[in-house]
Parts: sequence; structure tokens; C-alpha cells
Amino acid sequence: MPQSALRIASINTNGIRAAFRKGMGDWLESRDVDIVTIQEVRATTADIEALVGDGWHVLHDPCEIKGRAGVAILSRQPALAHRTELGDDTVDSSGRWLEADFEINGKTVTIVSTYVHSGEVDTPKQDAKWLFLDAMTQRLPELAAEREYALVTGDLNVGHRELDIKNWRGNRKRSGFLPRERAYFDRFFGPLGEDVVGVDDTVGPGLGWIDVGRQHAGEVDGPFTWWSWRGQAFTNDTGWRIDYHVATPALAATVADYAVDRADSYDARWSDHTPVVVDYAI
Repeated sequence: MPQSALRIASINTNGIRAAFRKGMGDWLESRDVDIVTIQEVRATTADIEALVGDGWHVLHDPCEIKGRAGVAILSRQPALAHRTELGDDTVDSSGRWLEADFEINGKTVTIVSTYVHSGEVDTPKQDAKWLFLDAMTQRLPELAAEREYALVTGDLNVGHRELDIKNWRGNRKRSGFLPRERAYFDRFFGPLGEDVVGVDDTVGPGLGWIDVGRQHAGEVDGPFTWWSWRGQAFTNDTGWRIDYHVATPALAATVADYAVDRADSYDARWSDHTPVVVDYAI
């Protein structure tokens, strides 16, 4: 890996085989990334290896239910170790949480590819999402205690702030922008150890992690990372910012560049999400 910067990309492929048929391979070949975290793989490990070809090490946690979810990490060098469980047996993390440790310029860096449940209000799907977010709330402090350099990437399926959804007024009662969901993120990104009042008026300790995308972009709309296939959502940039790089403060301090690889046109898209690419000068 380059000594100057570590380039990490995250992407929900919405099915990696379909994404490669539409052009993901060209992006992967030209983007010069060192590590790629993938969500919604929806394929086998053999499928991934055949698609990406030589030069990549593949870690993959498939979903127990065929054709659903699945997370993976592609890397130019092998991982030191990896783990796939999040929380206890009550948490549905199959194909949704993959941690890997890498040695980067003499430092151990833990990188996570995660796919949070999309949820649906007042259904078991939302109950599964609450349990997953609870488990993340437990795991993030553990990760930060274990590693100075740790990074959680992927499709977190929550727009944290009004800036993160173009049509936020129309989505206040929908999963993905519920006040209770957003309050988790208030705490994720709140000052470490301080009481944080969430958007839903609950109070909890801040975990001190950094939203790299918001830190880099500042107080602007987006930049969005997901657009519906339907209608004019992509053309009008009516999107959601739900794909994140969530870093420990030490790692966030090394960010040299942040990019959202939005396609030039609707026809050029190979997923309903777009890659989020960050350079870390570790």
C-alpha cells in the first residue's frame, strides 16, 4: 500500500454481480483504491473472487439467507485477523458486520464493513434495526479502546441530520430518518463521555467518533450517496446521505481527501448507491 495515503472506498453494490455487469469493474480498475468495503454483496465468495480477479484479497461474510445482504472487504494486502459477529444471539448481524485488522505503515488499523438494517416502522424489521443499533452502541467504545485507528464504513441506513436528506420534511416518520434513529448518531458523534441530548430528547453519553463526510463537507446539503432508481431522483439530486466513514478521532485527523463518486448520468450508474472514497494519510 502507498506510503503517502491509504485510499479506502465503501460501496453498497445492490448485488455485486449486477454491479459488475453495469461497470463496477471499470471503476475498480481505475480508482486506485487500497481497500474496498462492500455491502449488499448478494453473491458467494467464489463469485466475488472471479469478478475482482487477481491482486485482491477477499474477506466475505455472506447472509444466512441466500440472496440477501452480505458484506465484504477487498484489500491489496491480507488482513491480520477478522471477525464477523456483532452483539449477542438476539442481534441479526448475519451478512451485516465484518471487521478486519490491517498493518498500515507500522500501525494496526481496524476497518469495518457494515450494512445496517433498512427497517420499516412498527414491524419486526424495525425491531431488528433497533437491536443492531444498540449493538453498535456497545461495540464502538470497545473498538475505540482497542484501536487508536478504527473505521466503520458502509450503508448505515440513517440520515443523521436534515442536511443528509433532500426531502427531509416528507421523511420524518419513515425508517431512515426517525428521531429515535437519528439520536443514536447524535451519540455516536457526540463529545466523548459528555451527556448528549438527542433529537428525540433522550440523553446518553457521547462516543466521540467522527463523521468523516460531514467533517469534510461542512454545513451543506449532502453530498448524497443514495438515490432511488425511480423518477427523477438522481437527475434532481433528491438523495440521501446514508453511506458513511465513521472514524476514531486519531484516524479522522489523517483525512487528506474525501470524494463521493457520483455517476455522470443516470445511465452510467451501476448501483443505487455511489462509492465514498477517502484518503487517509496514516
